[in-house]
Amino acid sequence: MSAPTIRTGRTAADDDAVERARDAAGRESWAEAYALLHAHDRHPSRALTADDLSVLADAAWWSGHIDESVTARLRAHAAFLAAGDHRGAGLASWWLHFEYAGLGRPAAAAGWLHRARHHLQDLPPCPEQCFLAWTDAEEAEQHGDRAAALAAARRMTRLALRSGSPDLLALSRQAEAAVLLADGRRAQALALLDDAMCAVSAGELTGMFTGWLYCLALTQCMEAADLGRAVEWTNAAMEWCAPPWSGRPSADPARGPDAPGASAPLPLTVPSGENPFRGVCRAHRVQVLDLVGAWDLAEEEARLACREVPVDCLESAAAAYYAAGDVQRRQGRLDAAAVSYAHAHELGRIPQPGLALLRLAQGRADAAVAGVELALACQSDPRHDLLGRARLLAARTEVALAVRDVPGAAEAATALDALAGDVPLLRAMADTARGAVALASGETALPLLRRALAGWLELRVPYEAAQVRMLLAAACRAAGDEEAAGLELGAARAVFERLGAVPDSRRAAALLSGGKRRRLPGGLTAREAEVLRLVAAGGTNRDIAHALVISEHTVSRHLNNIFAKLGVGSRAAATAYAYAHDLV
Repeated sequence: MSAPTIRTGRTAADDDAVERARDAAGRESWAEAYALLHAHDRHPSRALTADDLSVLADAAWWSGHIDESVTARLRAHAAFLAAGDHRGAGLASWWLHFEYAGLGRPAAAAGWLHRARHHLQDLPPCPEQCFLAWTDAEEAEQHGDRAAALAAARRMTRLALRSGSPDLLALSRQAEAAVLLADGRRAQALALLDDAMCAVSAGELTGMFTGWLYCLALTQCMEAADLGRAVEWTNAAMEWCAPPWSGRPSADPARGPDAPGASAPLPLTVPSGENPFRGVCRAHRVQVLDLVGAWDLAEEEARLACREVPVDCLESAAAAYYAAGDVQRRQGRLDAAAVSYAHAHELGRIPQPGLALLRLAQGRADAAVAGVELALACQSDPRHDLLGRARLLAARTEVALAVRDVPGAAEAATALDALAGDVPLLRAMADTARGAVALASGETALPLLRRALAGWLELRVPYEAAQVRMLLAAACRAAGDEEAAGLELGAARAVFERLGAVPDSRRAAALLSGGKRRRLPGGLTAREAEVLRLVAAGGTNRDIAHALVISEHTVSRHLNNIFAKLGVGSRAAATAYAYAHDLV
């Protein structure tokens, strides 16, 4: 495979088709280059050079013909090797390692990485060794050896500077930023990332490296909970991806950095001639749209992302399915949310904490508790994905409060507070969780909740801001300020209605009217609702019978009816349902 601004291919001036293909590749008109080289290569007498085979591999990938890309890359490696060109053979080997890893063939990937090292590591410093250094940094990071990871990333930077390649230099900055972020050195990391993204936004990089850096930077921004950068770069990425796409000088195609380690069950493909990064960048856009409250657009973009992602980037489709599930859950479309979470799970993503919150909404409290606790326990390196862990802890707080486990909620909120530091998005989440715990404990909650609301409003995250207003309304009522409670409920209701968050909108409306004459959820009768409230308060059958002046047998009959109507099987699940539907 031809290296980006590293090597010059051998020419075949007498072959007009090949020359035109090279010209098309230079303009990154990949569909044109693929058609010309593919037709030329069908004639055995018209042998392609190693560099031309690399261009064919590039063009095949950009045009959505991934199997042909791998085949051409194998032939290019053989041709470089036959010519004694170890730099060319080493680079082709590294790309084969990367492609096979993306296609879910780890043994083949490991073999080609070994070959790449064999070809390149004993040579004098050369640009191709940047890719080995990048791999070394990622492998060291996976093994928790951050010192070795940082050393490898900085070795990559030295090689990139020596090469004079803007592509390799920007990628090395990103690689070092990734290690620093994982090590908690946020300011240094983001400064390096900003430097790399300047080259992207200025149009200084080739198409492959532009796509790579958008995908890598967006992933890092979301994991680091940097919503401002995520919004800015997501918009820029989608503008770059939008058809008709015209590229910059030729680069080595490779799989997107989001390639999963195993093949996925859904046959998603990229239409010929389109930008393969579009679906991956769109999946990031879905997550941003979800946060900023553009839910209808987020769901529409999620459907497009799942159709557009390449077959070796299906974890991006999983992320899109998951984000769609979150939107559907909050809109009260619980069956649709369950389907979306199931699709995300099929593609290899653990659909938490969304699935736990769905189970809570369905009244299945035991499943909600178990799901979020298992997800927290299974997170191998919490520092790698700050936002992911923060969301799990926030959900653990919510679920624990729903089942009256105030100590458990307090523990989760404290852990979230320690994680948040001074990151605005995480700080708003932590203040919300701590305020909810204080409210449930009968402690002073207003200062924490007002700070949480200010944080969400500054971030322009409307749904969470409205949820905090609901908590503020409860705190105001507890303090005897009905007017302030009404203002908060009215503001929350308006946001919920605009977003389409139907269950929350109904809950806010019910609280505004004092709950008078509202239809009870689940088809409950007024007496059954009274029994359920007492169950949620921790009352036994004897306690409830005494309070309502009825027999314990009648209480048991009411409970059987309640369990049947709500589709739950335990008092804990019924309690969770009561809290989720504001019956307590």
